[in-house]
Amino acid sequence: MRVCVIVGTEKGAFLVRSDRSRRDWKIEGPLFKGWKVTAIARLSSGRTMFGVASFVYGATLHVSSGTSGPHDLSSWRQIPNGPAFDAARKRKLNQIWTLVEAAGAIWAGVDEAALFRSEDGGESWSLVTGLEEHRTRGSWYPGFGGLCAHSVLVDPRNPRRLWCGISAVGVFRSDDGGASWEPKNSGVPVIIEDAEHKDIGFCVHALARDPDDPSTIYRQDHMGMFRTRDAGDSWQRIENGLPSRFGFPLAIDRATGALFAVPLESDEHRMPIDGKFRVYRSRDRGDSWESLGRGLPAEGSYMGVLRSAVAVDAIQPCGVYVGTTAGTLHVSSDGGDSWRTLPCTLPRISCVAAFVED
Repeated sequence: MRVCVIVGTEKGAFLVRSDRSRRDWKIEGPLFKGWKVTAIARLSSGRTMFGVASFVYGATLHVSSGTSGPHDLSSWRQIPNGPAFDAARKRKLNQIWTLVEAAGAIWAGVDEAALFRSEDGGESWSLVTGLEEHRTRGSWYPGFGGLCAHSVLVDPRNPRRLWCGISAVGVFRSDDGGASWEPKNSGVPVIIEDAEHKDIGFCVHALARDPDDPSTIYRQDHMGMFRTRDAGDSWQRIENGLPSRFGFPLAIDRATGALFAVPLESDEHRMPIDGKFRVYRSRDRGDSWESLGRGLPAEGSYMGVLRSAVAVDAIQPCGVYVGTTAGTLHVSSDGGDSWRTLPCTLPRISCVAAFVED
C-alpha cells in the first residue's frame, strides 16, 4: 500500500509518493509541463482525470491511459468531447474547477460558472441547463478568482440531491438530480446584494459534507465559517477558536469527521496572521477549533492557500497535505498533530488530491 499525492500547479502536476508510513517521499514530475492543472479526480475505474488550462488554448480534460494498470500515470490522452459551451451561448469555458464522480455520473464545475455532467466515464458531457438557465443567472457576479462553480457535493443516500458552490453567487441545492436548483444561503451575510434577487450575492469559498450525516455541510465563506444541519436551509457560524473568519480551503477526514481549515488575515491581505503559518482543526463537527503549528513555519510566512489546495488521505490517523501559493508542500501523517515541509519549491499550487493505492 502506498499514498499518492497529486499536486496541481500553475506549471504542471507533480506526483508525491510514499509508503503507508508516510515518512519518506519521492517527488516526480512535472506532468503537463507548462499547463495549469486545476482539477483532479480518481475515477471508479481507477484511472485519474485532470482538468488543465492554458491562457492560449483554453481548458480541457485529460485521463490517464492505464496502460500498465489502473493507477498508471505515465501516459495520458485528451478527451476530445469535454465540457464546452455551444456557440449560441457566447460564453467561454475558462477553467475546470472541480471534478466529482458519484452514482455513475461525473460532474464538472467550471468558469464561467456552470455544471456539466457525464454518464459515460467522461467521454461526453452535457450542460446542466437547470443551473445554466436559473432565474437569477443574469445577476451572477464574479469573485476575485472569476465566476467559478468550484464545489459540488452529492448526497450518498440520495444522489438526486446535490449542492453547488459558486463564487460570488452562493450555494445552490437540487433535489431532482440537477433539473432545478434553489439558492440556499439563509444565515450567511450577503457580500454583493442584488437589487432584484436577494437570495444570491454570497461568496462561498469551499464546501465539505459530513461523512455521517449528508444534511450537515460545512462552509468556508468570504464572510466566515458556517455549518448547516438541514441541508442548507439555514446556516450558523462555527468560529470558536478561529483567529480569522476569512480563508479559502476546507477539508474533512471521512473516517473521523475532523475538519481542516487555513484562516488568513483578511480579505485585503490574504496571508497568514502575523506571518505564522497555521492549520486549524475541529474534532467536534465545527463547535471548536484548535491551532496546529508543530513543524510549520513559525514566522516570516506570507503565502496563501487556495480553495482546492488541502487534501486528506484515507489512512488512520489521516494524512493531511497543504500546498501554498509559494510552492511549498506541508504534510502531516498524524492527523495534523505534527508537520513536515517537503524539500521542494514548486510553482504556485492550485489543487491537491491524495489517494491510497494497493
